[in-house]
Amino acid sequence: MPRFSVIVPAYKVQAYLHDCLRSVLTQDHTDLELIAVDDASPDACGAIIDELAAQDPRVRPVHLPENTGLGPARNAGLRQATGDYLLFLDGDDTLAPGALRAIDERLRATAAPEVLLFDYARVYWTGVTVRNVRAGLLAQRGPAGTDVPEVFRLADRPELLRLLMVAWNKAYRRDFIQREGFTFPPGIYEDTPWTYPVLLCARSVATLDRVCVHYRQRRRGSILRTTSHAHFDVFDQYDRVFAFVDSRPELAHWRPVLFQRMLEHLAAIYAAPGRLPPGTRADFARRTRAHHRRHHTHGALGRAARRRIRLRSTLLRLGACRAYGLLSAARRLWRGGRRLAGGCYRALRTGVLRAHYLLQRQRRLDPRLAVFAAYWHRGYACNPAAIEAEVRRLAPHLRTAWITGEAYAHTLPPGVRRIQPGSAAYWTALARARFLVNNVNFTDRLRKRPGQIHLQTHHGTPLKHMGLDLQEHPAAARSLDFERLLKRVDRWDYSLSANRHSTLTWERVYPSGYTTLDYGYPRNDVYQHATAEDIRRVRAALGIAPHATAVLYAPTHRDYARDHAPRLDVGRVAHALGPQFTLLVRAHYFADGGRGPGAEGGAAGAAGVVDVSAHGSVEELCLAADALITDYSSLMVDYANLDRPIVVYADDWDAYRATRGVYLDLTGEDAPGPVCRTEDELIAVFREGRWRESTAAARRTAFRERFCPWDDGRAAERVVRRVFLGETDDGPPVVPLADRTPAPAARPHGPPAVTLDVVSRR
Repeated sequence: MPRFSVIVPAYKVQAYLHDCLRSVLTQDHTDLELIAVDDASPDACGAIIDELAAQDPRVRPVHLPENTGLGPARNAGLRQATGDYLLFLDGDDTLAPGALRAIDERLRATAAPEVLLFDYARVYWTGVTVRNVRAGLLAQRGPAGTDVPEVFRLADRPELLRLLMVAWNKAYRRDFIQREGFTFPPGIYEDTPWTYPVLLCARSVATLDRVCVHYRQRRRGSILRTTSHAHFDVFDQYDRVFAFVDSRPELAHWRPVLFQRMLEHLAAIYAAPGRLPPGTRADFARRTRAHHRRHHTHGALGRAARRRIRLRSTLLRLGACRAYGLLSAARRLWRGGRRLAGGCYRALRTGVLRAHYLLQRQRRLDPRLAVFAAYWHRGYACNPAAIEAEVRRLAPHLRTAWITGEAYAHTLPPGVRRIQPGSAAYWTALARARFLVNNVNFTDRLRKRPGQIHLQTHHGTPLKHMGLDLQEHPAAARSLDFERLLKRVDRWDYSLSANRHSTLTWERVYPSGYTTLDYGYPRNDVYQHATAEDIRRVRAALGIAPHATAVLYAPTHRDYARDHAPRLDVGRVAHALGPQFTLLVRAHYFADGGRGPGAEGGAAGAAGVVDVSAHGSVEELCLAADALITDYSSLMVDYANLDRPIVVYADDWDAYRATRGVYLDLTGEDAPGPVCRTEDELIAVFREGRWRESTAAARRTAFRERFCPWDDGRAAERVVRRVFLGETDDGPPVVPLADRTPAPAARPHGPPAVTLDVVSRR
């Protein structure tokens, strides 16, 4: 019998669930069982639970056949629990380090009370952590060190009812819960008829003045902050509370306090913006008035009630919806006036083009227009390019247009319309296009209209910290405005993902209400379709000798560096490897307009070196290369689809990890191949043939299985069928890795003769 049974229900929290479960399993108090309940979640929650269960015998997975809601899911966990004490934890929250040890010590110090209340802290998406404002109620010592009861009944400290009435800020003795027969009801306010009866009936209660739970404040997705008629569930839950009190005559004296708490709760829901659907507020007020009459108890509105809450409660009790609405409208009008003033100022600055954009927004959407862009208007590239080509193939009734400058006009395929960024045509397209596709974000001035569909394709698997995680790395974030970033994220309807790691990371670091498409990356489709003739053509265009072995070098951007100085002396490497090796050099798109380390380092033109920084297609360079050298670029994930050797050159790993932050240990078990820290080690890896030996192949296979599950050559088709054609299924089934035949390498056999391409991509 374990000391603790920690029950975690999970439904649509895949981005947070791993952190939640690991926060339990990594506690320094290990005498526990973790009952993780998959409430028929349609995402990866069930798989995450099963993976941890396979790794740790303390995890007891429970899979429900259909979605039941938070309360019944907790009940399913209760039926499996065997611990002395029960704790509940929501799937998007975490236990603070050392929480279980502190709880256990307090339980032992207070002679095993039936209920122990502990504190929590709200953790906001900004990274700010704020402790419960009523933490003082949990004090274990009185003012000036005076004693307070270590163990008590609620009647001794009724002020504890002012704490947040949730299940997860308490530990419950399991025999007490079983004796009383407590269970959770269905509904979204299921904590209400659980918490009040538990506290009222407990014969021994204690407190722990310590933060034990980190309560995540999600920007989107919280049920209690969603606009829904489900908020009317609160009335049924309070009916359950009063029915319980009525069934226990000894609890009758609690009715005035519970009545006051009910009115405060109902007023808070009514006042919260965006909770009640339009047209339902009058009905909510009517139900409030009916509940006031049904459960009214004299003396309920005592002096302890705050003036504002008392006013709200009185207005709602009397059914004075209009008076209440006028008060709320006055506050909204003041806030709206301030926003309008700021909006007018911004509108004046935008000038004629802004006025043009506003005018175009008054026209109807063009249902046949799809607008694409990539890399801040740097030409026809990446996932948007692959999707645009597939749209022309599968949906010829649609018109496509591409936003890019004159300098990149040559990258557009014949027949694709080019739109100049910032022009009148640009603002017209943003105002009227039905489909908006980008691998970065559109301008902040874009205001997405009802009916527009925004597809965010991203441009790589997140190996380094992204989005909200950059708050911990100011050197990388620099002046990034996270509020503005998330407003852009809120425009997304779809977010494209290449693997589960990407899915979980994007949903956590870019939290919003979009739908994730686990379809793979369209830009990688070519790796499954290219032929040997295609590869020969690309290699010939790049000047690679027929019998040479091409190696693509792809360094990523360094946030901590002021310049783009080359990390690798490609001239020296080419000379050391000899005439059999040719090095192709390509820079990150942040590097001085794409001139890259080859040009800066003076290596362009050196024997065995070709600077390909200006080449328009990274995918073609990957096809041409027989091996890849990279540091921390996500290009390694794309290249792994070809099942060709990858070598990691990590000369500044410690500095990069400290300043940018990483999700993988690319110098350890997560590496897709040999790891080199110096140029001499890199040269030795190729000279000695270690870059293509069986050990390297085994690491690459594990890497492919983890990061290339859906890149089977049909990702673009899945996207077009779902987003542009509106088909409801997920398109063609994914071809298993074992059944795929990627494009053939130019030199599958023979001695190493390397062409080293330097490519820099996120």
